[in-house]
Amino acid sequence: MTQRNQSLRIALAQFDVKSGKTAQNLATATEYLALAAGQGAHLVVLPELWSSGYDLEHCRIHAQASQYEVLPALSKLARRHRIYVVGSVLKANASREVFNSAVLLGPGTGAVRAYHKIHLFGPMREDRFLTPGRTTPIFQMPFGPIALAICYDLRFPELFRKYALGGAQLVVVCAQWPAPRLEHWRTLVRARAIENQFFVVACNRMGSSQGTRFAGHSMIVDPWGNVLREGGSRAGLITEDIDFQAVNEARSRIPALRDRRPAVY
Repeated sequence: MTQRNQSLRIALAQFDVKSGKTAQNLATATEYLALAAGQGAHLVVLPELWSSGYDLEHCRIHAQASQYEVLPALSKLARRHRIYVVGSVLKANASREVFNSAVLLGPGTGAVRAYHKIHLFGPMREDRFLTPGRTTPIFQMPFGPIALAICYDLRFPELFRKYALGGAQLVVVCAQWPAPRLEHWRTLVRARAIENQFFVVACNRMGSSQGTRFAGHSMIVDPWGNVLREGGSRAGLITEDIDFQAVNEARSRIPALRDRRPAVY
């Protein structure tokens, strides 16, 4: 595994999530993790709700599957391939609240790191079935500080600015972003990277479900807003190396974060 402030190879697994088909989705993710590991990836990102899709009517069943089947299997794969994995799943707490949770698993045996989606998307009925998250963690990893976000979060720049001020150098976004708003997706991913001068890597599903067509176009964007890699509308693995020194360079050359004047905004 790379050390802090060195190169990190990231792979985004863009695929068609099958609603309610946990075993089929887990088999697909297993194939992509093996492929990414074979290409030397250190961090692999899966789409939003990759194991269940937006089958929210059965969210408690899927949350139970996450606890007893999906996350144990994913942890085992992370250890086998010696990689880190990020993906969003339905996850419940001891109070039986169900969250759309982006989880971060590694090759060790440590606790599952998780971010619960703060901004629930009403048109997909998340606010009817799920509980919004209440915290914005930044995880200190061997390769650098990382934060997580999920789909609709992209429309809220305050979250990403908080991550930047907290020291994040990379934000990973898991998404199921619809095709009719593809240009919103492409613009917002780049904007969040430019205004905060960090890397944004965003994995979006493709395909169709319940009458909605999803955009794909997973992206890896550097702190200058340059698109290093972008997928199309088909399934596939998008892989790119990033160097965290680019964060320091961008913030040194244009010290926008230092020059903020929040007292007068």
